[in-house]
Amino acid sequence: MRILISAACMMILITSCRRPGDYKKYTSDPLLYCKTVKQLNNVVLENNFPPMIASRNYAYANIAAYEVMAAGDTRFNSLAGQIKHLPPLPHYDTVNVNFPFASILAFCKVGEAVTFPEGSMQDYVAQLKHSADTAGMPEKVMEASQRFADSVSAHIMRWSKGDNYARTRSASKFMVSDEEGRWIPTPPAYTQAIEPHWMEIRPLVLDSCSQFRCPPPPSYDMKKHDADFYRAMMEVKTIGDSLNDEQRHIADFWDDNPFKLNVQGHMMFATKKFSPAGHWMNIVGIASEKAKADFSTTVCAYTGTAIALFDGFIGCWDEKYRSNFVRPETVINKYVDPMWRPYIQTPPFPSYPSGHSVISNAAAEVMSSIYGDNLSFKDTSLLEFGIVSRNIESFRKAAQEASISRVYGGIHYRFDTEKGNELGQHIGSYVVQRLKMRKDNTAQQVHH
Repeated sequence: MRILISAACMMILITSCRRPGDYKKYTSDPLLYCKTVKQLNNVVLENNFPPMIASRNYAYANIAAYEVMAAGDTRFNSLAGQIKHLPPLPHYDTVNVNFPFASILAFCKVGEAVTFPEGSMQDYVAQLKHSADTAGMPEKVMEASQRFADSVSAHIMRWSKGDNYARTRSASKFMVSDEEGRWIPTPPAYTQAIEPHWMEIRPLVLDSCSQFRCPPPPSYDMKKHDADFYRAMMEVKTIGDSLNDEQRHIADFWDDNPFKLNVQGHMMFATKKFSPAGHWMNIVGIASEKAKADFSTTVCAYTGTAIALFDGFIGCWDEKYRSNFVRPETVINKYVDPMWRPYIQTPPFPSYPSGHSVISNAAAEVMSSIYGDNLSFKDTSLLEFGIVSRNIESFRKAAQEASISRVYGGIHYRFDTEKGNELGQHIGSYVVQRLKMRKDNTAQQVHH
């Protein structure tokens, strides 16, 4: 009798967990989308993708999710035509489609296809489907949602293949110059310059990689101690030699080195963290939760930010390899102190302008257009790496802090960051101006 009673109670529990309609609450939870983006972020981290490639992963995955979402939410416009080379979705049968769930499935499918290795998101997708089934999703809804997600994903993937990424995989390597003031590999790995052809990637919103160009950096001059370059170089050393605890925390918090090489005697090992783009994807999730944004607005925020990051890297890399400017570490070691090392590790590409500055300011402009520039939040992104959280007053202040962190870290001159800020603001503002994602408000800002 006791066994029969227990079995009956279990059946009641299972039945209660599968009430009709519960699956809609599960699939429309914006935190589920944030969790899904974080899952891709983890895959990107584990596979050591450089920052600009990571931005490509996030951009196409989020665009696929957005197009699915916009097909089911009349408040939002498709990006087709707004991204000039993105063709409109073909007509699909959307009967029985659960659009939020299909949006997440499309994100996973494109995210995995763009990122590789194959199957990297399969276990997570299986968990999503199991949870939706447990929440009572009918089989016909599950199947219709999967079909629609697959169709949109295929459409986005066909379009993505025209962005020149495949061609740049076999492009010529960067030739290091022996001219004074030009970039050369830096310690400890002395890695060759990465992605020297990234400016050839097709932008999403920018008309070209050089639409917003930085002015040239200051003239390289080590003979005149009152020259702008010499003063900027010595400022990096002076700051690096006298960092306080707050400056160290800022440098560590925004380091975002996806593959730091550690050297201890004859032993070398790598430690991983999120790339700058991955850090900003985390910020979108934290801010969306703080703003109490609904599912569709959350997808919109991730997508607009991912587009700004993607185009930000293209615009930044255009100038980096045009000016091909030397890193502070190289100059200080050669002329001032051969034993000096920056507080954080110098990344393997030219100095001017600062990539962190460009992409952070571009992202901040988009996020400010959606949630306003007075949304404060605690950025907990780095807790999993043992780095204490920071209180952020606004997206633009976060961008400024990310920017100055590179001077504190000893890897950028101040002019790298200042001109990078300007370039990022131009790109971010242009993304906001060009993309009218919400139909009811051209400024797109959510009031809360």
